Amino acid sequence: MRRGTFVRWGVPIAAAAVIGAAIGAGPVIAAVSGDPVLPERSAEQLLADAAAATGKEGGVPPMSGTVQQTASLGLPSLPGLSQAGASSPLSLLSGSHEVKVWYGAADKLRVAMPTQMNETNLIVNGGEAWYWDSATNTATRVSVKASAAATRTPAPVPESPGLTPQQAAAQLLAQADEHTAIRVINTAEVAGRPVYQLVLSPKDAGSLVQEVRIALDGETYVPLQVQVFAKGSAEPAFQVGFTQVTFTPPAAENFTFTPPAGAKVEDKTLALPAEAGRQAEEHAERAKDVAGETKIVGDGWSTVAVVPFDLDAVTAQAQQGEGGEGRALLDGVLASATPVSGPWGSGRLISTKLVTALLTDDGRLLVGAVTPEEITRAAGVK
Repeated sequence: MRRGTFVRWGVPIAAAAVIGAAIGAGPVIAAVSGDPVLPERSAEQLLADAAAATGKEGGVPPMSGTVQQTASLGLPSLPGLSQAGASSPLSLLSGSHEVKVWYGAADKLRVAMPTQMNETNLIVNGGEAWYWDSATNTATRVSVKASAAATRTPAPVPESPGLTPQQAAAQLLAQADEHTAIRVINTAEVAGRPVYQLVLSPKDAGSLVQEVRIALDGETYVPLQVQVFAKGSAEPAFQVGFTQVTFTPPAAENFTFTPPAGAKVEDKTLALPAEAGRQAEEHAERAKDVAGETKIVGDGWSTVAVVPFDLDAVTAQAQQGEGGEGRALLDGVLASATPVSGPWGSGRLISTKLVTALLTDDGRLLVGAVTPEEITRAAGVK
């Protein structure tokens, strides 16, 4: 597929990422007056209930609703963000964005991204998918076809020992206890439904995160919202979750699509070539190489990742991007960076509410949800 096709598909992919975060993790809105009171549950009981509910046959129950994502990361004023349209993935780095979702089953999904002037829709129904872009008046029908040569017998995978939801919850809490304080609030409400809030508070003083709140529906235990609060901020720096939700099967017509009269219709078949398996293996090997070059400093919430970084190569790659958004964003970030130096050398520091990054002059990139002091300390670790 051409680069332009990938750019157009970047919008539904970004939307799917937002919805995946909401369905697979969840945010939290402050409790309203007349707070609902759910039966008290410990963190271990709550995690066990959630694991048991999502582990049932069928997984997430049929549902529909509106998901809102809000980001206030404290990014500098960047041309790449101000010039990006509401449908651009870059726009998700700031402001508030809304998508509507209908979920009937694993193969029945619809995502709509309305804007002031246009709307995009991704409709998946069985083996067929449509992507509708009202701005270009284009409907793209996509089908996936795998060649027989691409099918390989998977290598046997050792079975992992079975864990009950209670055992899995106990293990998670045991691992988190060293670095994280966990508590449960049973008086909150999200999208008009009583929810449990699972509140995770880092114990590490060097972390920029004050707490993470995860809201689980009080009846279905489906995650409805996730909020991440930065230290010193009363409002979440990032949140994604439902503002309206209904746990009933969406009507069948939500998953059907007929191109409007006069629309341009394109057909795309994503055929998996015979060499797909080999290419996947090559990608996996490259991923291993990158992982092997990554150095981890610290632990818990103060973890800093250190990777080799070639600024010239990244700049050249951003320059090739369509629309120039990537280059504008990179230029804006670098312009906002602060020169720093120390026993470890010199470089440029980039700070936001939740993430700190350091580009060193000796070709390293350090990134973590930590304070500038922690990131420069990590730069000196050999």
